[in-house]
Amino acid sequence: MENQTVAQKLEALVKLQAIDSKIDELKKLRGDLPDEVQDLEDELEGYRTRMGRFESEEKEIEEVIKKNKEGIKEAEKLVKKYNEQQKNVKNNREYDAITKEIELQELEVQICEKRIKEAKERIESKKVEIGGIVAMITERTTDLETKKKELQDILNESEEEEKRLLGEREKATKRIEDKLLKYYERLRGSLTNGLAVVRVVRGAAEGCNIIIPPQKIAEIKEKKKIVIDEHSGRILADVEESIIEEVKTKKAVPVKRKKVG
Repeated sequence: MENQTVAQKLEALVKLQAIDSKIDELKKLRGDLPDEVQDLEDELEGYRTRMGRFESEEKEIEEVIKKNKEGIKEAEKLVKKYNEQQKNVKNNREYDAITKEIELQELEVQICEKRIKEAKERIESKKVEIGGIVAMITERTTDLETKKKELQDILNESEEEEKRLLGEREKATKRIEDKLLKYYERLRGSLTNGLAVVRVVRGAAEGCNIIIPPQKIAEIKEKKKIVIDEHSGRILADVEESIIEEVKTKKAVPVKRKKVG
């Protein structure tokens, strides 16, 4: 590569650009499908996370119900015990004390029953939310499978072609010096259309349509140095033939001399 002429360097760049443009076209066929597939997968993951959280909360609520049911049983057992004790009291003070304990345990039963009722309502609410998430997961899973199939069909059609082009690209990059290749790659990454190496067509650089001065067009044609478009940074590799002819015709036209006498 050290002994390459400017023309050879430009030829190698033009070939690489042509390969990359073909790869870009194949990627365009996929459209937004890869992003749509990724978005659906992320959305489904979010739904599954919420589902897991709701199911954990439901188990916690069920545990609350279980503990309160045990609390009711314990309170009822104490009420029964105190009722038995009340039959054997010796004075009013003991009777009143046991009556108070019975009332406290009956109140505990009411509190536990209220907690159970509230917990069951929360469970019903969670079930509604879970049902909604299940429906969304089903719907989005169907969408995902459809999008994946569409994408896979496109990939299957272009897989061999892309593989071949990537092989050609690897060979093409080896013909370009590192500094120039890095400039090309960086430039391609910053351009929306990926055209880093272009021709001058109808007096303007391809991809940006910025008019190129005739003097610079002549320099591009000579291929004695790599010419960069000062506006876009694109490498100007060649000039469309019709433009070359146009530049030639703009050379100085002989001035007609007036006859003396």
